[in-house]
Amino acid sequence: MIGLIQNEWIKLFKRPGTYVMVGLLFIMVSAFAAFTKYDESKETKQPSWQEVVKGENAAYEKQLQDQPEMSAEQKEYIEGQIAINEYRLAENVPVSTSSYVWSFVEGASDLLSFTGLFMIIVASGIVASEYTWGTIKLLLIRPIGRSSVLFSKYAAVVLFGLFLITILFLFSVILGALLFGITGESIHLAYVDGKIVEQNMFFHLMKLYVLQSVDVFILATMAFMISAVFRNSSLAIGLSLFLLFMGPNVTYLIAMRYDWAKYSLFANTNLLQYETGNVMVEGMTMGFSFIVLALYFIIFQLLAFFVFSKRDVAA
Repeated sequence: MIGLIQNEWIKLFKRPGTYVMVGLLFIMVSAFAAFTKYDESKETKQPSWQEVVKGENAAYEKQLQDQPEMSAEQKEYIEGQIAINEYRLAENVPVSTSSYVWSFVEGASDLLSFTGLFMIIVASGIVASEYTWGTIKLLLIRPIGRSSVLFSKYAAVVLFGLFLITILFLFSVILGALLFGITGESIHLAYVDGKIVEQNMFFHLMKLYVLQSVDVFILATMAFMISAVFRNSSLAIGLSLFLLFMGPNVTYLIAMRYDWAKYSLFANTNLLQYETGNVMVEGMTMGFSFIVLALYFIIFQLLAFFVFSKRDVAA
């Protein structure tokens, strides 16, 4: 099995497109750093962190007054942010008013959507291309089960995704430290069960990247399934990208009228909704979303492995 995965990894990196995707990731992080540095250079005077915190609390209080119809999750989130800011003022825990290494790494997490795009491209072609090039027969005539062949391809997709995420994180750390310095907040304040908890900034960022990566891997798994079932990389890429960009918006419109929208895939892929209080359907929890995503993952894998194992490729 390890040999099969290594073989898929080698084939993946023999394609020029793989290096293009890695290079684009470096370019996007560098561009984000350049824009951030440029924006900071235009600011003439930074307000004190106390002024920033007091201003945020005033805005939060106004939001609570102006929007009494907000959901319980949103209200809890805003009350938590107010409590955190009050804790900062009381305990003299400053908040960084300018960028530094960890704030840059946190901002760069938005680029995870591009790693998802690259994973979808790889997942869409890794099976379908074997049919297109006619090399699928060479794989299946070996004394290796079809399930092992397909699993090795999926494992290569997952490893490639982890590889891109690692590059994004490490390059952001290096670039953020060089351009913005390492002086800044060393802890992250969180509101947990009505209490303020001090968390290690590094582990907070790791949690952030993990939560934002879940939808990346789920959508890549869906693209992999489409590739294995329909043997068409163009269809897999096109359909997956369409759902990537349109799925959440359509689901949001449905969720405004129907509670059953919470069982759809795209109502659950954004796990950060539980961190910000902007839950798509009131009453949803992170545990519920994990269960729904696990069910979709199992369905995608069963479809992919069943069709791939049963299909006749003699033609």
